[in-house]
Amino acid sequence: MTSWLESSRHATGDPGRVHTEGRVVRATVEQAREQVAALLGVRPRQVVFTSGGTESVNTATWGATRARPGRSIVLADVEHSSVRDSSARAGSVVPVEVDRLGRIDPASVESALQNTARAGSPAALVHCQGANHEVGTVQPVREVVEVCQRHDAFVHVDACMTAGHIEMDLDELGADFVSVSAHKLGGPPGTGALVVRRGLRVEPWLVGGEQERARRGGLENIPGIIGFGAAAEALTEPGRLAFESAEATRRTDAIVAAATTVDDVEVLGDRDRRVPHLVCVAVGGVEAEPVLLGLDQSGIAAHSGSSCSSESLAPSPVLAAMGVDAERSLRLSVGWSTTDDDVEAFATAFPRVVAQLRALRA
Repeated sequence: MTSWLESSRHATGDPGRVHTEGRVVRATVEQAREQVAALLGVRPRQVVFTSGGTESVNTATWGATRARPGRSIVLADVEHSSVRDSSARAGSVVPVEVDRLGRIDPASVESALQNTARAGSPAALVHCQGANHEVGTVQPVREVVEVCQRHDAFVHVDACMTAGHIEMDLDELGADFVSVSAHKLGGPPGTGALVVRRGLRVEPWLVGGEQERARRGGLENIPGIIGFGAAAEALTEPGRLAFESAEATRRTDAIVAAATTVDDVEVLGDRDRRVPHLVCVAVGGVEAEPVLLGLDQSGIAAHSGSSCSSESLAPSPVLAAMGVDAERSLRLSVGWSTTDDDVEAFATAFPRVVAQLRALRA
């Protein structure tokens, strides 16, 4: 982290200016663009820097629906709130059901596209997350993209949970839009990117400047972009991504093993096809919030539901769509700074916290 922090202190020029400071910063921004593009398997010109995954999602939704106005949007209720909310604001939404593991069925997507076409209004856009942000289930993205290509519908992939954790070749995938968030892969918060398919031009969501080749107005977040590039470069080192993925899987497997030693604890989502760094469990007999508070008192930071729903009292729409209890989920993730001691601390604290809470209810 020291290298990009040190570099960002001197990146004070405006990259849109022709003076020396501006040109130096422009070179730094373009280097970061190349680093991010290399991680994702695309060309640098396809990468549009944003303020994070939420802006990228909104930009994709806006661009697709402006290019094909009046058409519907196809998505599943397990999508992130930024996907659901931006789509609801942009037009009519056609829902797609998921199974109990939170997995999207490509056949259901195709059926939705056929139905909208028969109704005389072909869908403008299909959203398909790379992996679910609450339970970690990896989605059949490739199959969904192929369905969309057959029906000439734009497809947006929310890859915030998969980028930097699973090998990705987005150019080969062929999605029209892909959203990525820097902090999800070890970079700084408040920075992200929207990857746009080669040859595709859509209206920008943020206007008021010609930055990012006139695809996103506003002065770029230079320190954040430098950090994003540095994190991406680290993950493209030979064997680095595979190593971190294996370590994350080993630790989340240990977390699952520790959690399921407690009676009436169920793993939610797909245990086999999931992202390596996230697991979700349902704890019977107690609600999630007191479990989280008990773990917090033991120095363990966990969450219930989506990482973006902390201020919402409503049950998780993701878990409701899966048909499971939406009020007893515990979301547990590991990152580059997680150690085996952290996992052991959870294994010690979790049974004790749950037992104490169940005893109080009894």
